[in-house]
Amino acid sequence: MSEIIILFLGAISAGLLGSLTGLGGGVIIIPLLTLGFGVPMHYAIGASLISVIGTSSGAAVAFVKEGFTNMRIGMFLEIATTAGAIVGALVSGMLNPNTIGIIFASILLLTVILNLKGKPDHQEPLIKGSLEEKLKLYGTFPDKGVLKNYSARNTVPGFLMMMFAGAMSGLLGIGSGALKVLAMDNMMKLPFKVSTTTSNFMIGVTAVASALIYFQRGEIIPVIVAPVLIGVVIGSFIGSKTLMVSKTKKLKIFFAIVITILSIYMMYNGINKSFR
Repeated sequence: MSEIIILFLGAISAGLLGSLTGLGGGVIIIPLLTLGFGVPMHYAIGASLISVIGTSSGAAVAFVKEGFTNMRIGMFLEIATTAGAIVGALVSGMLNPNTIGIIFASILLLTVILNLKGKPDHQEPLIKGSLEEKLKLYGTFPDKGVLKNYSARNTVPGFLMMMFAGAMSGLLGIGSGALKVLAMDNMMKLPFKVSTTTSNFMIGVTAVASALIYFQRGEIIPVIVAPVLIGVVIGSFIGSKTLMVSKTKKLKIFFAIVITILSIYMMYNGINKSFR
């Protein structure tokens, strides 16, 4: 019983982090299950994917209501991430758990390095006649009571990056929120809060595509999934309310610290073959 309570509290933390940063919660759930509870890697990934769906569901409603999420951009990019997620889930079944752990850590560390590069919080104007105008990849978001306009950039590179993000979601069970935020923030030059909230909207669909494959392989265990799912939904709801009044700079610093710690820890255990 005590283990379930600890897992539940950990899942709340994962949901909180997932909704604040667009990560999807898997970056905490997978280390918690594999290293804290000794759950086999593939079962942990299956549970994480379900938690990702919970995070997306818990946070997306509030973000859409407040006007941060760009649903059109999210649905367009889901074409790429869903295709990638199916491929990633199939490949995952062929890899050794320790190899997956090392890849997991490497992706998270790469995320931190890219995110720490100095860059402005983008707010690009719409270019007439551009691909972004034709696809209507632009919108507005509220900032201190004022609606600000923005437009996407570099749509084709961003779309390709989303395919990779989807593959990592299916392979690692992290919802690929980290890569999605970086793709939309760094490559497509969307405002950070728009990137984060749109990622939260997208990760659920991406996770469903790969979770179906894990379910078919018998790698989604209800006794593990249930406390994880309930916890992340509660955490993501709390996180969605916190984001509304938080500062972008503080979010990025928090994002970098947490991911650095987890990536180093996962890399160490993968090299030492601690996963099963």
